[in-house]
Amino acid sequence: MRFVSPVALGLMLALGSASFGVAVPAAVAKEKASKAPKLKLSSGFLPLAQKASEAINKKDVETSKAALAAAEAGAVSNDDKYQYYSLLLNYSIMANDAAVQGKALKGMLDTGLVPADQAGQFNTIVANSAINAKDYDTAIAYGEKARALGYKPEQVSPILAQAIWGKAGNDKAQVLRGLEVFKEGIDAMKASGQAAPAQWYQVGVSKAAAVDSMPHLKQWAAMAYDAQPSGENLRTILRVFQRENPTMSNRENLDLLRLMHVSGGLALKPDFTEYAEMAFKGGLYGEVKAALDEGRSKGVLSTSDGADFYSVASQRMAGDKASLGSAERDAAKSSTGKIASATADAYFGYGDYAKAVSLFELALQKGGIDTDEVNTRLGIAKAMAGDTAGAKAALAKVTTGTRGGIAKMWTDYLNKKSAASAAAAPAEAATPAS
Repeated sequence: MRFVSPVALGLMLALGSASFGVAVPAAVAKEKASKAPKLKLSSGFLPLAQKASEAINKKDVETSKAALAAAEAGAVSNDDKYQYYSLLLNYSIMANDAAVQGKALKGMLDTGLVPADQAGQFNTIVANSAINAKDYDTAIAYGEKARALGYKPEQVSPILAQAIWGKAGNDKAQVLRGLEVFKEGIDAMKASGQAAPAQWYQVGVSKAAAVDSMPHLKQWAAMAYDAQPSGENLRTILRVFQRENPTMSNRENLDLLRLMHVSGGLALKPDFTEYAEMAFKGGLYGEVKAALDEGRSKGVLSTSDGADFYSVASQRMAGDKASLGSAERDAAKSSTGKIASATADAYFGYGDYAKAVSLFELALQKGGIDTDEVNTRLGIAKAMAGDTAGAKAALAKVTTGTRGGIAKMWTDYLNKKSAASAAAAPAEAATPAS
């Protein structure tokens, strides 16, 4: 008699992981007859298997269940068991039962009779099914088997990593082990010319953050930003930089927060209030008010958040603005660039970037100032004024210390912004005018 092949119908499984959206095959490849195991079934099992096969072919669910229960009880040899699980697999496809599919494939694998060219895929599917059942030990065991067989790491590694994390809880060593396994899958995708979903990097960031591993958090934050250069992803990098540089001055921190702002990374109440506070400490009243107004307009801040800064800044703005013309004249007459630099800061805070650029350049000509700070702020002012090339030229002069790091992040942001604009330009050009 001829039994239904365990894969002839195709194995239609929904295998995408809820956490990662792991792309695994929608169906097991059709098995070639020459590679199917040659089975010698027990005489008592043969009619039981035949009855189950007929019921499955007729799509008779209730009869199939009863026939399969009898076949399971009558399976005495390893070959019998392989055929029973093959029938169970076909039943699971007919009944669209993912849990039974996992059980069937696991049973087939446990007999040792699965063809070698399918073992990796079967182990991967079993591991994924076990994750759905929160059976992490089984998921790890079968995921490791698939990994050892060299089966597609871009599919196996994310599933195995998820299993490791499911079992790990707060065990830092195991969470980090999961990250390493997860990265294997991403590296495999890159090697094959594919791009990993941007969400995967966010998973890495969240796992590293959960166990407070700064080296891993920094690594995954950088990968997330490269994959998707959003303000949200840049925000993580900037917060990591702050933690790595706890002695950063308020003025340095302000230039970091300006990058968080311009990239769209200000998202939480502390982001806006910290930005306003740093601007306030620099006497930049226009920037204080602008930061808090933006936070309020987005519904992130209430009128009580940063109210003291807001009140003082609002009161002082008129007099501060009125003094800028006189300060410009003093800057031109001064023997050093200190007045020019301070006046440029004030103009920057009011959004007059052209004036800020002119005065920062004057400060550099006269000297006697913190050259790294002025070049950083000249670069930022030029970036805000739309002079990207000039901005990068100024920032390139800042190479050491904390400011060197800040200048590099600003430059990276400008490069990514330029690349995104260049990529969008052909599409915009191809759009017909309405």
